[in-house]
Amino acid sequence: MDTEAKNTERDRSSTPEAGVEGEGSRSVRSSRLAGMSWRRAALLGVACAFAVLMFSRFVVQPFQIPSSSMEPALQVGDRVLVNKLAYRFDSEPQRGDMVVFDGTGSFVQEGLAENPVSAAAQGALAALGLAEPAETDFVKRVVGVGGDRVVCCDKGGRVEVNGVPLDERYLHPDDVPSEVPFDIVVPEGTLWVMGDHRSNSRDSRDHLGEPGGGMVPVDNVIGRADWIGWPLGRWTSLERPDTFSRVPEAGRMPDGAHG
Repeated sequence: MDTEAKNTERDRSSTPEAGVEGEGSRSVRSSRLAGMSWRRAALLGVACAFAVLMFSRFVVQPFQIPSSSMEPALQVGDRVLVNKLAYRFDSEPQRGDMVVFDGTGSFVQEGLAENPVSAAAQGALAALGLAEPAETDFVKRVVGVGGDRVVCCDKGGRVEVNGVPLDERYLHPDDVPSEVPFDIVVPEGTLWVMGDHRSNSRDSRDHLGEPGGGMVPVDNVIGRADWIGWPLGRWTSLERPDTFSRVPEAGRMPDGAHG
């Protein structure tokens, strides 16, 4: 009898051990599930980031404004949304458009060395609007397109395009149209661009004596700035002004004159 009682006690004592063993299995399963959840979340995050980068690369890209050269329309720190489809399908920039372009070879010397790793990281952040754009990227307003004659200034101090003086109401209120005189004809396939804050803008005027004469190749245009997306209080669309509505096409200047 005593022997049976002892055996019974030993059998009962084995039950908690089995219970402890079951809890351990549940803990392992929970850890595995947690690990799988983290991996799925990480993969989902990578997929989302890739999708955003692809959208930014081919459709609409945020572009952080690094300077005051386009005031008052664009302020330092604004994020504009650049429409990369604007000039696809045989469409080209028009007078009055705000364009973002790669200034390599026109505004910036070619062949400047840059660390490829830091350049890639900076490019990814800039594509998301989280960093300033590359030093070779610029945003300016198109004043002249291929074939246009652009002159500064007329007797009233205004810029003329194909003989028509411009009423540039978008200029910074403390500015004049230009303190630099020029008289140029824009070659086909290029653009003459200027900032709205003329006294604080390095634009086509500053590169007149350099190779290319300050002209920006249309092929170097990244897209058109169509909206201010951030900060939210400044959300607005960037419409093309009617400043250039009276400007005739090149070669059809007022009074039969030709540029």
